[in-house]
Amino acid sequence: IWAIGGDGWAYDIGFGGIDHVMSQNQDVNLLVLDTEVYSNTGGQSSKATPTAAVAKFASGGKHIAKKDLGAILMNYGYVYVAQVAIGYDQAQTLKAIREAEEYPGPSIIIAYCPCLEQHIKAGMSCTQTEMKKAVECGYWNLFRFNPALKAEGKNPFTLDSKAPAGGYQEFLMNEARYSSLTRAFPERAKELFAQNEEAAKERYEHLTRLVELYK
Repeated sequence: IWAIGGDGWAYDIGFGGIDHVMSQNQDVNLLVLDTEVYSNTGGQSSKATPTAAVAKFASGGKHIAKKDLGAILMNYGYVYVAQVAIGYDQAQTLKAIREAEEYPGPSIIIAYCPCLEQHIKAGMSCTQTEMKKAVECGYWNLFRFNPALKAEGKNPFTLDSKAPAGGYQEFLMNEARYSSLTRAFPERAKELFAQNEEAAKERYEHLTRLVELYK
């Protein structure tokens, strides 16, 4: 069984149901298409919206951090969890889907999915490139947590993305959901952009620590 939905469903209005389904330790697979905003109802801010992003109900840039759905569900210990971005690494995405399908328990794959509401300056024809940039600068991380590997004496946590290569602020400015804040509230933009980048650095450092922890 595969259930597919957006981040509004997974992070917000449907989170209680998702948490209940995942906790039952049944062979159910979820695919979350994470656009970081309520795309299908007009672009409202959601719990998946990152710090500093401009959206409906967050016209001055969201001031709190994005919810870490993957980390929440990894805490169960028996849920397969992966983050993917097909525009950066098709092989990693397909491997995560295969592993989730083969895993005899609950699984969730969170896929980075640029959309119209992000207002990418290069246009929607460049979404694959945008995914690549997101991973390379450290905005989005790729990983797989496969509890089945524990029984084989292997590390269940695999960090598939490399250390950030720089260009973080440039990535943010490539999307109007961020760059528009610099025109409306320049000082606030500077502060929130710094918070956004610092949170990204902390996320990657946390993931590197998980590699050692699960080892």
